[in-house]
Amino acid sequence: MMTRRLHIKWLMWGVGLAAYMLALINRSSFSALGPAAQEHFGAEATVLSSFLVLQLVVYALCQIPVGVCLDRFGTSWVIASGMLLMAVGQLVLATTSLIPVAIFARILLGAGDACIFTSVVRLVAEWFTRKQTPLVNQITGLAGQVGQLVAVAPLAAVIGAFGWFSGFASLTAIGVVILLLVAITMRDGPGAGTILERLTGRKTDIQTAGTTFQADTGPIILTEVLPVVGPGSSGIRPAVASLMKRPGVRLAFWVHFSTMFAPDSFLLLWGTPFLTGGLGYSDAAAHTILNIAIVASMVGALLFGPILSKYSEHRVMLALGGVLVMFASWLVLLIWPGTAPFGVTAVYGVIMSVGIPLSMVAFDIVRTHAPKRQRGVATGLVNMGGFSAALITVLGIGLVLDLMHAGTPDTYSLEGFKAAMSVQIPLWVLGGTMILIETPKARRYLRERAR
Repeated sequence: MMTRRLHIKWLMWGVGLAAYMLALINRSSFSALGPAAQEHFGAEATVLSSFLVLQLVVYALCQIPVGVCLDRFGTSWVIASGMLLMAVGQLVLATTSLIPVAIFARILLGAGDACIFTSVVRLVAEWFTRKQTPLVNQITGLAGQVGQLVAVAPLAAVIGAFGWFSGFASLTAIGVVILLLVAITMRDGPGAGTILERLTGRKTDIQTAGTTFQADTGPIILTEVLPVVGPGSSGIRPAVASLMKRPGVRLAFWVHFSTMFAPDSFLLLWGTPFLTGGLGYSDAAAHTILNIAIVASMVGALLFGPILSKYSEHRVMLALGGVLVMFASWLVLLIWPGTAPFGVTAVYGVIMSVGIPLSMVAFDIVRTHAPKRQRGVATGLVNMGGFSAALITVLGIGLVLDLMHAGTPDTYSLEGFKAAMSVQIPLWVLGGTMILIETPKARRYLRERAR
């Protein structure tokens, strides 16, 4: 019985992780299909960018509503809703070659994707202890990168062998299976019922009394706050305004902003076109670099998890250092005369991918600075940071390529891509500057509240 009580949290996490891995596959499904998608839809670079940009816009805009729903309805309902939306979106995408319909499908994917990661972060906080949470979050990010690995070569191979419909319809089928798992097995926290139990009126209690298990209840709430929705709620706008007054929440936003956009824009869309159309690498070489980058992010998660758990006071400086190294490595790639050698590009891929595990620092900061009753909204708000920057980057690259008359597979050029990829520079400067501004404010805020 004791073993069952202690292991139930890993089952909850495993189901949530499966949903997150599929969300990453769905999100990254164009990462190795850029040229193929352009041919399928007959689209130029700006139109191709719009697929991912709209998806990321929807993802970002849904973060606060998703946080509100998390605080109100719980994790399992939100994840189940996300899985349903993504399944429908991939089915629509599988059956169309019309750009407006495909854009609608990507909007559905963005809305469904928005429901998953924030929910898994909340699930981990409810089931795991405070010391376990940073490590489990990093493992979540690590395992989630497997989804990006699947989206690079295997998905492209399936579509190449069996066709566009078969590739995306298979993702729909997997989504339905995970949706059923969520409904049957997932519990929002110790003692909570599954969706199926709540719908049927039956409940199997998972008792935790008498064990050493204790879910993370978050930091000490220094000032009592009202819930965002429900009886006696403060309302969404006042809750968001209250959270944005906390310098720690703002700091978390800028950490996520600065660390996520480069790997996201590279791995989600523009990596393959840049490597093949800009640098002139073969498809095999391009996929190798993308896979190296994803594996490096997984290794980074393994390294950073224990480090962040042990040296949490240095987490912001670790993230800022990562931002500076990513910025410097990208400058090397941009100023390299002619085509950079494969080894140099691979090193950049490794360095750039470190931004993914480093972005998890933002959610560790949220747990320290946000009240538990508003943590869902706070996590969603912070999660908007990296994806807002990513959508600016993705769209900016497409626009610059078209302005340079290098926006189709036939007209791609190294000069065009170097100019287009430079849109990342001001975002790194902005993010790094804001981290330096907000860090002392956040530390001072905690000191004053602790008195």
